[in-house]
Amino acid sequence: MNHTSRTFVSGAHTGVPPTYEMLKEEHEVSVLGAPRSSAPVTTTVINIHSDTSVPDHIVWSLFNTLFTYWCCCLGIVAFAYSVKSRDRKMVGDVTGAQSYASTAKCLNIWALVLGLFLSTGFIVLMGFACLTLYQIIVKAMQDGRGYF
Repeated sequence: MNHTSRTFVSGAHTGVPPTYEMLKEEHEVSVLGAPRSSAPVTTTVINIHSDTSVPDHIVWSLFNTLFTYWCCCLGIVAFAYSVKSRDRKMVGDVTGAQSYASTAKCLNIWALVLGLFLSTGFIVLMGFACLTLYQIIVKAMQDGRGYF
């Protein structure tokens, strides 16, 4: 038996732990034999950078601008920051985009919370006003004065 070991993967893979693909290539080479062509084997490594996803909150800002009637000014300012965040992202300034997106998110949260509180307060206030008006009308009718 011949106990010599051959290295089939060289170059960029030295010192790096073997991956499944490297082990699969070594197995195929050992089973099928070395390539028969005289051309040198070259490898190409493509590094794909995963861009940090920066949400710009533009849809949320537009929603707050259009539908939170009480706080539309905050929605407009949040929309402006969202557009600035998208512009920064398109230019490639991730830090600037994150900063503008963070400000837009904060403004959107405030606009939504204030809008919900003010809308709820308005509904409760209108309920009390209707109840009070109803009580005044009922009392006026009981006193025999008619509607007023």
